[in-house]
Amino acid sequence: MKTYYFDHSASTPPYESVIRTVAELMAEHYAHPSALHRAGTDAGKLVERARAAVAGLLGAAPGEVVFTSGGTESNNLAIKGILGLAGRKTRHMITTAIEHSSVHGTARQLESEGVRVTYLTPDEQGRVAPSDVAAAIADDTALVSVMHANNETGALQPIEEIGALLRDRPRVRFHVDGVQAVGKIPFDWARSGVDLYSASAHKFRGPRGAGYLLVRDGLKLHPLLAGGGQESDTRSGTHNLPGIVGMAQALRLAIESMPERRKRMYELRRRLLSHVERIPELVLNSPSDERLASPQIVNLSYPGMRPEVLLHMLEEHGVLVSTQSACSSKSLKPSRVLTAMGLGEARATGSIRVSFGDEHVAEDIDILAERLQSTVAKLKPLERN
Repeated sequence: MKTYYFDHSASTPPYESVIRTVAELMAEHYAHPSALHRAGTDAGKLVERARAAVAGLLGAAPGEVVFTSGGTESNNLAIKGILGLAGRKTRHMITTAIEHSSVHGTARQLESEGVRVTYLTPDEQGRVAPSDVAAAIADDTALVSVMHANNETGALQPIEEIGALLRDRPRVRFHVDGVQAVGKIPFDWARSGVDLYSASAHKFRGPRGAGYLLVRDGLKLHPLLAGGGQESDTRSGTHNLPGIVGMAQALRLAIESMPERRKRMYELRRRLLSHVERIPELVLNSPSDERLASPQIVNLSYPGMRPEVLLHMLEEHGVLVSTQSACSSKSLKPSRVLTAMGLGEARATGSIRVSFGDEHVAEDIDILAERLQSTVAKLKPLERN
């Protein structure tokens, strides 16, 4: 039986060319990029070539690209890097109640260490209001952290508007978790008003264990790791050369194909939603207006049914989806994101996430919808009262 993988927001299959590049680099360029001999120098040049490539693709300067191990490290470095330098007079952070666990968990950790955190509540479409950000800013605010695209619902946040209002407040830094947006949502680093932007390679068909943090020129971060002083003393540790070069290659392929991909993904989204309208047991949690939504994520609830039951029955029919985000999928608690959106416990508990990829075509969506409908029909007698 053919398997249909609809969990691209958790992780994507790498480009075949990226797999070949990573394998070649592991075999031929294994020297330490910081070593002084020729092999090390050659490896170091490849790292810097990849940095220049990433910067060029994003409209950034090479010195604004900090290589990390992925989204979680990038988010931690951005948030702790700012608040670690802010000092006692600026110990306030503004974020949202719907951030990825690597941001939400970092905020909770900092709260336990004395940082004051304001969590903004979204509307029922999963979007926060820029006016709420402005109202939350205080004299001791050091950082605003708002994601670009939500990892559960795909709701797009108004980061351009937030960036614009923060331009008049230069002491308040703006961090954006862009992990779910890179390669799917246009982003203009130079004009965005964003100071820090996080990304992870395996979300745009690159290798796992590689990511980057864009850091506005002139902004100094308190490092998370002490060590050899790599990445201009911002991120110590031996460079993951195969991952870094593979990420740069995947980023180029993702950005070059983004206009076509966006168009096709929105067509697939429309097709799925038209099918879902004919399955009354399912409720849409993602924004209904696609102008407010990422093209590749659709979040659905079957109120009264545990999501893992629906997930495993779909899996028996060759369809792979997820519950909540991959980092929270083993939790039996209601979705923190859907709860914050005010959708109620039944919807927050019974949600699944469908996320598309480059390999999907219209026929795949039809098969997904058919198997969703048949699975729901089988489960309906088991609904909780």
